[in-house]
Amino acid sequence: MRRWEEPARAKARIEVIPMIDVMMFLLVFFVLISVNVIPAMGLRTQLPVSAETQKFEQRKNVVITLAKDGRLELDGAPVELSILAALLAQRRVPGQELQITINGDEGVTLQQLIDVFDVLKANGYGAVNIATHPKKP
Repeated sequence: MRRWEEPARAKARIEVIPMIDVMMFLLVFFVLISVNVIPAMGLRTQLPVSAETQKFEQRKNVVITLAKDGRLELDGAPVELSILAALLAQRRVPGQELQITINGDEGVTLQQLIDVFDVLKANGYGAVNIATHPKKP
């Protein structure tokens, strides 16, 4: 009796890597959706009413950033030194002192800092803070 060679059968394999990719995509999708669905503003509350209320004063903070290449920013928005005083005047609340913080690169020239201080002093801004890092021992 004559036998014909039967071709070798390929064994069935389950590829796991595409399944892992799909599961990772679903995980990322649900995380992003849940972050957008949950409000980031916190809990919504209805304040109670009182006959003896006091006015709560919020102090307005402004950050002036000096870059090493000479750029100037006011609260993250690019600004020219010539209009800095006008923009600060818009942010000033009557009866309150504007808190100004100067955030500058360590490579900023002293002249750039003095130019900003001249504008602030000429327009009556006296309380100015300079942001720094503490020295490491």
